[in-house]
Amino acid sequence: MQIHPQTPHSTADAADTADTATRENHSIDAVTLAVLKGRLEQIADEMDATLYRSAFNPIIAEAHDACHGIYDAKSGDTLIQGKSGLPIFVGAMSFAVRLAQRVAEERGGMREGDTWLFNDPYEGGTHANDFKLVRPFFREGKLFCFLASAAHWHDVGGAVPGNYNPQATECWQEAVQIPPVRIVKARELDQDVLAILTANTRLPNSLWGDLNAQLAALDLGEKRLTGLLDEFTGPVIDFAMQELRRRACVLMRSEITNIPDGTYTYEDYLDNDGVNDQPLLINLQMKVLGDKLTLDFSKTAPACAGPVNISMATSVAACYVALKHLFPNVPANAGVLDAVEFVIPNGLVISASKPKPVGGYTETILRMIDVIFGAASLANPNLSMAHAYGTINALSIAGLRSDEARKGQRWVMFSFFGGGHGAHSSGDGLNHGNAPISTATIPPLEILEAAYPVRFTQWALRDNSGGAGEHKGGMGAVYEIELLEESAEAFIFGERGKFPPKGIVGGGNGMLNVFEYENNGQFLKPPMISKMQGIKLKKGEKVRLSTPGGGGWGDPSKRSKSLRDQDAEQTLNASSQQVGGKK
Repeated sequence: MQIHPQTPHSTADAADTADTATRENHSIDAVTLAVLKGRLEQIADEMDATLYRSAFNPIIAEAHDACHGIYDAKSGDTLIQGKSGLPIFVGAMSFAVRLAQRVAEERGGMREGDTWLFNDPYEGGTHANDFKLVRPFFREGKLFCFLASAAHWHDVGGAVPGNYNPQATECWQEAVQIPPVRIVKARELDQDVLAILTANTRLPNSLWGDLNAQLAALDLGEKRLTGLLDEFTGPVIDFAMQELRRRACVLMRSEITNIPDGTYTYEDYLDNDGVNDQPLLINLQMKVLGDKLTLDFSKTAPACAGPVNISMATSVAACYVALKHLFPNVPANAGVLDAVEFVIPNGLVISASKPKPVGGYTETILRMIDVIFGAASLANPNLSMAHAYGTINALSIAGLRSDEARKGQRWVMFSFFGGGHGAHSSGDGLNHGNAPISTATIPPLEILEAAYPVRFTQWALRDNSGGAGEHKGGMGAVYEIELLEESAEAFIFGERGKFPPKGIVGGGNGMLNVFEYENNGQFLKPPMISKMQGIKLKKGEKVRLSTPGGGGWGDPSKRSKSLRDQDAEQTLNASSQQVGGKK
């Protein structure tokens, strides 16, 4: 991976040097390598499962907004990630590990028994809700690798409950800012750091449970990796991890050679930044020459006032996710990025620096993924899918309990929602899926209704919301949520309210995103269409989300008669489902 015109950073050179030195002393047969790959991934999978089963926060426990992995002792690059962790963290967490490495060097170096914690979204990637824990793993007194955990904490201060502040103009309005600190010192939890964390959240019990769940996941990872090293020895495992990375790079370069040489330009827009109602351009020039791929975003809009900015680390991670969608057979490690050069000048909306707000990073990375898909479709229509619905629609409803047993207790319902996926050369897009930045799941309504004073009066497919085509885009959804408490305040942070998900190769666009909220018997829309805070709700009033469908693929006139018959039946079923979905 190389990033220009910033300070050149090439993990490929470091990886090649390490691989050469390692290969001189070790070799491994294909069967053993496959076994070790599975064993290493199983360690990350078990860490994921431990967190999901232990966390207090539904965004982690139910939606699986988290990730664990094994990272290189020298470069910090991703070597192993679990299959259920969020792919967006694969690229971002390598930046996070490198940040922890650098800060540790300034404070005496990495020490066995320590665990570093922080939520820095600039060098560490993503946004301030995502807390990263980095633990050095030592073997026979020497640093062997890093284990790391990332997870979305429910609330970490800031101006609005849940932290997706759609009108933030600086990072401190979004969440408390925690630089890299030792949350665990010599295997003892630092109570002073914990006190600072719990003082800066509306939900201290949730924070306590999520932190302990992440620490438990790292403990298990240490135990499992120690057992594997006892069985196969450190040099063999180290060689296997470096070999898996090298092979991922080789496979990635092989995939690139199958794309016709050329420069493919594609662009799309964000609705606005939540502060100024002006569209923001995301522009990509994808350049292919032999086995070299360059992703040039230099014509993208400059950094903006509102919270749709993202950091360089997050941009690279978004590109990784898009490439993995295009080339699913390439293993999930840093080798994918070793084959790619990035041109991302500083000061863009996709390379912002502190204190620019970055809380709505999910919306911007989805647009980056869309333009990569679009550029790939120009190179090879069979390579890419059309655009998915393109927004997580972060919604929070929060207030105080009024019943006698819990009177005055704070509650915060924060969740994200699904929509239609883009069609592709092999078939229609998925109806009501989750965003392509992750393998997370949409929290079930039963969980949300059990945890919070709300009732879903509708949860249904949105009829005809997918784009037409030889293959149709998947349908979005309609969610209607009624408040059961005396009063509450809500916010929405979404996108695709002005610029619909695009079809490719002649396919039609999906429907636009629509958010509405009820006041005094009337449903209203936000002035900025897709973003608003301070929405006052009274008991019985509702909010309603109608999410976009995916874009279509190919000329609609080429759609087969049998599929058109299925479409008619699906429309009928969707209509009846909407009626039946009301309680």
